[in-house]
Amino acid sequence: MIAPTQSILDGNGTLVSTNGTFEAGFFSPDDSNSRYLGIWYKNISPRTVVWVANREKPIKEHSEVLELDNDQGILIIKDGSGAKIWSSNLSRTPEKQAVVVLLESGNMVVKDGHNLEGLIWQSFDYPGDTLLPGMKLGRNFKTGQNHALRSWKSLNDPTPGEFSFGVDTRGLPQLVITKGGGNNNSIAYRPGSWNGLSVTGIPEEISDQFAKSLFVRNGDEVFYEIQLLNNSTTLRSRLTPEGYQVRLIWSNQTQRWDAHLPGPADECEKYALCGANAICNVSGTTRHCECLSGFKSDSEDSTCARTIPLDSVDCNRGDKFLKYDGMKLPDTSSSWYDKTIDLQECEKLCLGNCSCTAYAQLNITGKGSGCLHWFNDINDMRTLSNGGQDFYLRMTTGQGTNKKKLAAIVIGCTILIIGITIFGLILCIRRNKFKQSETNYWKDQNKKNDIDLPIFDFLTISNATNHFSQSNKLGQGGFGPVYKGILPDGQEIAVKRLSKTSGQGLDEFKNEVMLIAKLQHRNLVKLLGCSIQQEEKLLIYEYMPNRSLDYFIFDSTRRELLGWAKRFEIIGGISRGLLYLHQDSRLKIIHRDLKTSNVLLDNHMNAKISDFGLARTFGIDQDEANTNRVMGTYGYMPPEYAVHGSFSVKSDVFSFGVIVLEMISGRKNRGFCDPHHHLNLLGHAWRLWNEKRAMELMDDLVDDSAAPSEIVRYIHIGLLCVQQRPEDRPNMSSIVLMLNGEKLLPEPSQPGFYTGKPTPTITDSSSRDCDVYSLNDVSNSLLEPR
Repeated sequence: MIAPTQSILDGNGTLVSTNGTFEAGFFSPDDSNSRYLGIWYKNISPRTVVWVANREKPIKEHSEVLELDNDQGILIIKDGSGAKIWSSNLSRTPEKQAVVVLLESGNMVVKDGHNLEGLIWQSFDYPGDTLLPGMKLGRNFKTGQNHALRSWKSLNDPTPGEFSFGVDTRGLPQLVITKGGGNNNSIAYRPGSWNGLSVTGIPEEISDQFAKSLFVRNGDEVFYEIQLLNNSTTLRSRLTPEGYQVRLIWSNQTQRWDAHLPGPADECEKYALCGANAICNVSGTTRHCECLSGFKSDSEDSTCARTIPLDSVDCNRGDKFLKYDGMKLPDTSSSWYDKTIDLQECEKLCLGNCSCTAYAQLNITGKGSGCLHWFNDINDMRTLSNGGQDFYLRMTTGQGTNKKKLAAIVIGCTILIIGITIFGLILCIRRNKFKQSETNYWKDQNKKNDIDLPIFDFLTISNATNHFSQSNKLGQGGFGPVYKGILPDGQEIAVKRLSKTSGQGLDEFKNEVMLIAKLQHRNLVKLLGCSIQQEEKLLIYEYMPNRSLDYFIFDSTRRELLGWAKRFEIIGGISRGLLYLHQDSRLKIIHRDLKTSNVLLDNHMNAKISDFGLARTFGIDQDEANTNRVMGTYGYMPPEYAVHGSFSVKSDVFSFGVIVLEMISGRKNRGFCDPHHHLNLLGHAWRLWNEKRAMELMDDLVDDSAAPSEIVRYIHIGLLCVQQRPEDRPNMSSIVLMLNGEKLLPEPSQPGFYTGKPTPTITDSSSRDCDVYSLNDVSNSLLEPR
């Protein structure tokens, strides 16, 4: 070990693990004069390096030294002049004397004294090109840290190369090898997702006699790990400079590294080589591509498309599934999964969703369990010579396609009749001419509209909220007050009570019941039921213990609790919820009142969109609509809606962009004032962007660090979303890709409501001092468009 009073000089000593398996010190790669601090196998020749510290800053002389700063517990490499070349990160200050130890696993750690549990820093958190047993690849959601391998530039140059190997956490997490960096990276190879026994693209892992693989996903982290079955085995997994991942085992007999897993790479290993909706198959040395059944391409290079499109009106009428066996499952980055339901229920759910194109079993251990759904295009699917899984592709008979117009007319007429009936029944209730109770009436309406929504007894909810006491009140919205309640079985609930003075009324109440009862997504608040008694109308939701986003982000004390990783995670959750509403749900839904107070946070601070009273549904081919009754919240409305009453999915995109910029800055768009310019928050962000000072927008109360490029990318995306013209704004599917760094970002244009008129300089003021009054952001605005 190394204590604070000790150091390692180049050419004068190394650090060795307890049993002599690993050694750390300064070295030069073959055919190079550059010096690096690295870790290698002590008794294997030629030298096999598994980790390098100063990959991007090689030293050209033999006078470097490795030291330990005891006060901070930081490892430091200095050159001969004493200049700092490299240093480890600081997670916390040591309470005792810090020491450096090289473990038998190959992990170099800085410990707080001799307590192995008190790790201050470890090399395993900063992988090079080698995955050792016990090292994790994946993402820690608490810290925001992403652990991924990065290839060497060449066999003898440890400078970071083109390829990275890690876990893609979108949809069902999967192992991917990407090429490039920043916004330009793209998937080159995809080993695949985890099926309970192995990574789907490496079925040989199941029968591996030397090691077992482990894939863990929970609320705190998702990671992939290799564990040895016999400690006498020397094994490593390396990402080569060419972008291949290979598992190697040292042979004492031949004194060399033998390739173990995966098998020899073929053409089909290249990501989506055959394009979307196609299967790649290798016969001998020849690669063969073919469209999935029910798909065809017009030419060899064109994408495979369905011969009979899925019908959006009655998509589940006559549709069946074709089974493919022995398959590497397709890309899961846009998938949905559930661990609890069986394969039969999985098929039923897919049939009920017009965007669901395929399904498979999530976990193949034992009799199998769980469900995995794909939506829209199928990418990177191939046959496997050994192993593989069953995959079920949706096939349409076209039975509903020929009846689309007739079905649309029938549905339209049915909706009209239901609307007239509801209106008439309401009049009858109010005039005491209709004898049926309100509760039974709403039960009947639920049955007619195919809604499985419990009707709660009003007295039960009143008792649960302590008779709507002020001490149980959580907040106030356009619909009315919201109360916390506890049902007799102990379940916590949130109750929205329609206010008699509310700008929203029975129409909004009915709209929310009809819409949200049919929506199921992890980023949408779940509606548990409703209650109606005379003039009392209640909506009962799952309880969100951390209240709404605005409760944190606009409070000078509480917003310090939201670090950058959590803010980025919340933004991602909102984007996935909107994508579901706009594209993946059975209905195409425009929220129309998206804002920070309508984004609730569960006990893990996961974002859930709420309040669908103003939401509207669109036909599958409908792009926009107009209204003479503009209702929403100033500061989040796009200009085309506030002025002309025109709304579309791009209206929600604008509101989302406002939220992004508010989360980055910690300031409200409505109420913000620039002391030197007549600009709101959007205009202020636009001005800073044009002046190349975008980082000045970031919230100065956030202590934890984030890469400046990451902050700027979120600002960039926010500005793209709030552009003046709706056609310039990206859709939510593009935004989700942008947030994950998988799509190039175009330059933004001028945001909505931007005046750009300078005002006289205000002295002795700041933008922080401008927001000295409170604003009520309830959704009560009633505007008459010009």
